[in-house]
Amino acid sequence: MEKKLFDGGAGDAQFKTKLGVIWATLGSAVGLGSIWRFPAEAQENGGGAFLLVYLACVLVLGIPVMLAETAIGRAGRADSVGSYKALAPKTRWWLAGALGVVSSYLIISFYMVVAGWTFEYLWDSITGDLYAGVSGESLQMMENTFHTRMENFICSDIDPLISTWIMIVINIGVLMMGVQKGIERASNVLMPLLFALLLIFCVYALTLPGAGDGLKFFFHPDFSKVTWGVAANALGQTFFSLSLGTGILITYASYYPKSTNLMSTSMTVSLLTTLVAVMMGMIIFPTVFSFNLDLESLRGTTLVFVTLPEVFAQMPLAKYWSILFFTLLLVAALTSTISISEVSILFVQKRFKKSRRASTLIMMCPLFVISALCSLSFGSLSDFKIFGLTIFNFLDTFATNWVLPVCAFCAVLFIGWFAPKGTFRNQVTNDGTVATRLFPAVNFIVRWIAPPLILLILISSVIK
Repeated sequence: MEKKLFDGGAGDAQFKTKLGVIWATLGSAVGLGSIWRFPAEAQENGGGAFLLVYLACVLVLGIPVMLAETAIGRAGRADSVGSYKALAPKTRWWLAGALGVVSSYLIISFYMVVAGWTFEYLWDSITGDLYAGVSGESLQMMENTFHTRMENFICSDIDPLISTWIMIVINIGVLMMGVQKGIERASNVLMPLLFALLLIFCVYALTLPGAGDGLKFFFHPDFSKVTWGVAANALGQTFFSLSLGTGILITYASYYPKSTNLMSTSMTVSLLTTLVAVMMGMIIFPTVFSFNLDLESLRGTTLVFVTLPEVFAQMPLAKYWSILFFTLLLVAALTSTISISEVSILFVQKRFKKSRRASTLIMMCPLFVISALCSLSFGSLSDFKIFGLTIFNFLDTFATNWVLPVCAFCAVLFIGWFAPKGTFRNQVTNDGTVATRLFPAVNFIVRWIAPPLILLILISSVIK
């Protein structure tokens, strides 16, 4: 039974190269969460103190949970639901995979809207409309101008809707081409581009006057600020930045060749994702301190669509810096939306025996309506509430604060205690052909440490 299970294949839907595995999986993890959410979390939770706890969370929890999910995916060789069914037939564990499909679809519904905002700002940077009328304004007037512009854009109905639909169409085009020609090829281009752009911004930020103060805030930990709240936020950021609990890793791992070293891949992806987050901190904090901006401005949409355009406006060649940054942001958004969408597409393809083209259209076309509702929840539908939240905020809160931790909890519980005996070890060691001294420690974490830590995230969400 075990040999039959592990010798299965994903057909021709496999990543072609080792580098393709790394870039594609990294693309699934690196997204807007690492680019803008991480600096905001670091600012709100004590800078260096948060960074220290976050790094510990990635090592202690992130890598083991990623290993658990990729082990399920490669062993099951199917979509998020099918992988659980293959490993635990005639049980209800498939519901954990189904929850992953649901969570990914909820996330992509509102994520496309944010990706659309990024597209709009890149377009306005290229045309020069972003900086129209701000020349000669004081810093306060400039901030007010950018803030008003952001609110007018996001709260309008037509322009954000068009941008959202453009991003959906781009995703459909890439996803229809399949795993190797679509996802892998796009990742092989977009991820190196993302790192190149990050490096450019890092070099510039570190040469600014006063950059040292920003680095001190980011890297010098004040241990008095390390609290349970900071730890819970760091755990949440770990899940968000590594895409744990979404079904993405299970889905992508089903495309891994049998020769893929899961331990090496998980560690590489986790550390590179962390590197992206750290590089963003090295860009944001030196820049904010150098331009004497208020740290309170480092919050989500305000950071990206107000604070940074304000910074670029004070730099030589502002238009081109803005184009570079929003290109970086669009790349991060696109790699994320592609990977999140793939979870539900593979589900339809495997469960209902549909073609790649049909599966893509079946799952992506409804987004033209669902994502439109999320976009309009800032405009004409802003008065429509679900439990006191707009449609956008409800989907965001429900998916990220509740569904993701539950899915990850199920994954570690399953692979640690309920999967066929030897499944986790066989996958991590490639049926004994890859030696790793870390497996006993990882297995201990997956079985005994990860479940209570994930429950801590859920308890923290309840308290919030």
